Amino acid sequence: MADYLLSLIIFFPLLGMLFVLFIPRDNDGLLKGFTLVVSLVTFVISLPLAFDNIFATSGGMHYREFYEWINIGDYFQMNYNLGVDGISLWLVMLTTFIMPVTVLSTWKSVQKNTKGFMALLLLLETAMLGAFVALDLFLFYIFWELMLIPMYFLIGIWGGKNRIYAAVKFFIFTAVGSLLMLVAIIFLYYFAVESGVQISGFGVHDFYKLDLPYNAQYWLFLAFAFSFAIKVPMFPVHTWLPDAHTEAPTAGSVILAAVMLKMGTYGYVRFAMPLFPDALQTFIPYLAGLSVIGIVYGSLVAMMQEDVKKLVAYSSVAHLGFVMLGVFAMNQQGMAGGIIQMVNHGISTGALFLIVGFIYERRHTRLISEFGGLAHKMPIFATIFLIVTFSSVGLPGTNGFVGEFLALVGAFESNLRWFAVVATSGVIFAAVYMLWMYQRVMLGKVTNPANENLKDLSLREIAVMVPLLLFVFWIGVYPNTFLDKMNPAIEQLLNQMNNKQVAVVEVYQPVVAKLIEIK
Repeated sequence: MADYLLSLIIFFPLLGMLFVLFIPRDNDGLLKGFTLVVSLVTFVISLPLAFDNIFATSGGMHYREFYEWINIGDYFQMNYNLGVDGISLWLVMLTTFIMPVTVLSTWKSVQKNTKGFMALLLLLETAMLGAFVALDLFLFYIFWELMLIPMYFLIGIWGGKNRIYAAVKFFIFTAVGSLLMLVAIIFLYYFAVESGVQISGFGVHDFYKLDLPYNAQYWLFLAFAFSFAIKVPMFPVHTWLPDAHTEAPTAGSVILAAVMLKMGTYGYVRFAMPLFPDALQTFIPYLAGLSVIGIVYGSLVAMMQEDVKKLVAYSSVAHLGFVMLGVFAMNQQGMAGGIIQMVNHGISTGALFLIVGFIYERRHTRLISEFGGLAHKMPIFATIFLIVTFSSVGLPGTNGFVGEFLALVGAFESNLRWFAVVATSGVIFAAVYMLWMYQRVMLGKVTNPANENLKDLSLREIAVMVPLLLFVFWIGVYPNTFLDKMNPAIEQLLNQMNNKQVAVVEVYQPVVAKLIEIK
């Protein structure tokens, strides 16, 4: 089974989607129940990855699958090339874990065209899982693009009143970045071919071995970095995110925050940084600066929001700034902090969007001014909300503290010391906007008569939140469960980037000239 485990994890949701298409459209209970079972089985299938100690002892790729797929003579070759290491491991597990939680949250919130909604969720899971384990750049690009389609329809059909605007904006932003990355991928492939380098399709490990001239690295890195920056999103290409989050249905917001945004951060770690290490050194100060601006800007704008969901959306911009700052620190602490913060953000921000969804289902409004004193009417909800708030703030003992602390320590110990100093203000700002929001929504007296008869969380809603709370404390109290399996892969990645020799430009000038002439 280990020989095809990754394929089974990727395509089991797709198989489930095909079965969903044959379920009667008006049988909502069966559609949701079947989708929940498929997502749970996918999670169970992925568990052997989490329990395999090989990730704690070896930083290489494991569970490899390689098959020739498309071969057109000497001109084009693409392979079905999969693998997982300690960096992608927990992102795969996050994806399979968050999907059952997301499906369970739709029981009351999705009432129209349930069949289409569930089919799109399963298609989206296949695309996300494929992107995290693809080791062929062209295969990665196929999964990357496939993600856009279901999310576009989830926002455009089941979203709020401005859903079309948000869906189109989301699609345009991400598609433009994707096209730049595609051009860079094709250039990289034919550069290797014209250089006489032996490569196996678009295999990323073959491209790692290329000694690209600095000029080529400069422009290729820009193309990759811009595409991934949009997906993160980093300042100033973040403007699609608040609209997409605000208009998306709760399930769409949870998946977008918990998993899809990690495609950008993962893309930097897996592709942009190790492929172009010389150009990376040029851009690190600017990228770190944009990360810090994102932290401060996202926090300040979040403080000004009157819509709870939009506040959480802008908090994502700030939290992902910590992820990128840790990654750009280029050391073990920073990189580990950035990667584990990807998981932490998926858990805590995903939980926040679920909480916002619970409120909206009861009141059909997300305005902070419409609430107040809800803790008196919904004590269980208030307790869970407070725990998730502390997680988002980064209180010691919760998952948020571990990631942010390691990212800041890594940045401080690198050449990004002053960036880290400024970034610490984001921790204070997070406490301000999150606790202030919690105070206005949950504490005080009930002044709005519409809140008098609100019901506390149901057993189903509690069941949705309990798994997330478990990981809030697990990662916060004993993060080594997760760090031990990612550290060898991080160490190998850093050594690979540090040991790669600077390319000799003169050797490759004829190749670059020939490629430009062909273009």
